Amino acid sequence: MPHKPRKIIIDTDPGQDDAFAILLALASPEDVEVLGITAVAGNVPLHYTEKNTRIICELAKKPHVKVYAGCDGPLARKLVTAEHVHGKTGLDGPALPEPTMTLQAQHGVDFLIDTLRQEASGTVTLCPLGPLTNIATAFQRAPDIIARVQQIVLMGGAYFEVGNITPAAEFNIYVDPEAADIVFKSGAPLVVMPLDVTHKALTTRARVEAFRGLGTEVGRMAAEWADFFERFDMEKYGSEGAPLHDPTVIAYLINPGLFAGRHINVEIEVQSDLTRGMTVADWWRVTDRPANALFIKDIDADGFFDLLTERLARL
Repeated sequence: MPHKPRKIIIDTDPGQDDAFAILLALASPEDVEVLGITAVAGNVPLHYTEKNTRIICELAKKPHVKVYAGCDGPLARKLVTAEHVHGKTGLDGPALPEPTMTLQAQHGVDFLIDTLRQEASGTVTLCPLGPLTNIATAFQRAPDIIARVQQIVLMGGAYFEVGNITPAAEFNIYVDPEAADIVFKSGAPLVVMPLDVTHKALTTRARVEAFRGLGTEVGRMAAEWADFFERFDMEKYGSEGAPLHDPTVIAYLINPGLFAGRHINVEIEVQSDLTRGMTVADWWRVTDRPANALFIKDIDADGFFDLLTERLARL
């Protein structure tokens, strides 16, 4: 039987690493069919994230992709952003053109609801790369769609590595822990790419130069985004490069054999000021709480970067 691509909706807050994820998806039509991309406030405010999403689609020469603006802030809290990592625009590094493709008039949450109702049940995978505000809002507004989701593969959380925005919390979950709590308790099948795995997928000089060596506009932009993005993590962690968090989500859909993890219970801390947004992952299964997520811990980093470079070369 011929391989049928998985239908996906990318939910994103670009972010240089989000750009890599979107490019990887758009370069892989035999593996994933991008039904649309919804932008959410996160790394930077919504007016930047929806604009950045369109810039990335145009860079990939895919202006037909439908881009929707979603929620401009968390469910119950003031928005926290990450310009200190990604720069003012979220895509700082190379000079960016103004996008010309149209932003869809429909709200991103309405697109999520309508698409999950219209597509055959169990055929759409959600790929959140930022705070889970759009997904949780859709689940709250239309609980019937939860059972129609094939899978949610998301970047967020941490266990062994613990936090990157507070001592206990990873950024995406911290920004909207109430939304994350809704999604993790929803019953939808979850695959989680935490910092534990993304911090094993570090840029190196050789890996960044492989992007540049493609000799294309996409390769140049990817290298310059990596050059800018990695400066923060190299200074913070003393590492050789920076983790490319978000493209692990798309790489998992293309080749899950690159990853390994455990099916465990993961709950979100929403009460404590000290540990707000912590993903309490029962890695050692010391409680009787039922497993609700495949929590990924290991990655074949060379295989991941080989896949990423090979696919970017197509664009």
